[in-house]
Amino acid sequence: MSHKAGFVNIIGNPNVGKSTLMNAFVGEKLSIITSKAQTTRHRILGIVNGDDFQVLFSDTPGIIKPAYELQESMMSFVKSAFEDADILLYMVEIGEQELKDEVFFKKIKNSKIPVLLLLNKIDKSDQQQLEAQVQLWTEKVPNAEIFPISALEGFNVKEVFNRIVELLPESPAFYPKDQLTDKPERFFINESIREKILMHYKKEIPYAVEIETEEFFEEENIIRIRSVIMVERDTQKGIIIGHKGSAIKRVGVEARKDLEKFFGKQIHLELYVKVNKNWRSNQNQLKRFGYNS
Repeated sequence: MSHKAGFVNIIGNPNVGKSTLMNAFVGEKLSIITSKAQTTRHRILGIVNGDDFQVLFSDTPGIIKPAYELQESMMSFVKSAFEDADILLYMVEIGEQELKDEVFFKKIKNSKIPVLLLLNKIDKSDQQQLEAQVQLWTEKVPNAEIFPISALEGFNVKEVFNRIVELLPESPAFYPKDQLTDKPERFFINESIREKILMHYKKEIPYAVEIETEEFFEEENIIRIRSVIMVERDTQKGIIIGHKGSAIKRVGVEARKDLEKFFGKQIHLELYVKVNKNWRSNQNQLKRFGYNS
């Protein structure tokens, strides 16, 4: 029996629903989701297996014009998504008119591989607006197949998935069939903590934060985790901790609940805060945290 496999990379502006779609395809919460831009910093692989296929989905950071080294590295993940894709999923939301970066947009229009343009959040539109948007994107990206979807509601997601499987090249599986992602456990611990910080802190704080899990001990009934929240300045450290530790406690409680669901075990989570001055602009620190531009 023939077998299909390939890389299907999801690209688009920030906050169009890329991570929601990825999680819908995979059936697990691999990518963190918040209403803030730049929630996704890495390229995250989610693997979906069938008897005769393996789809390797990549969630990528939203396309922005980089302002500092970390964002440069984030955009390099997007660039790499163009280079190894077998199928591109270009995601836009209702009301959107263009991609924020003309260079990437040209790459999509000149793509030699199949492009599926996913018009997301159609649950927020009416028929007239939807028809106008389909017409707009048909003219802008004539090489793309257009699918109106709602990643959140699951509308048309199965149809898109079926089309992806049809378009996959013949290939053996790239990863073992029981593997869900290419990221280690500590990555998901870090992301879960970062998601709670994105949800509960304002302004620059979430963007100045990086998480590092220093200890991960798995016992029969419990996993013991010690993670450090890195910030750039002393003032940020105080804000993260909050009055009598109340703010960091809330982050810890919520992250622990999510991690217990993810690992299916009781979690003991210890959180600490350290100042790591200007880590977002330091190449050595970025490399240490897995950002390689």
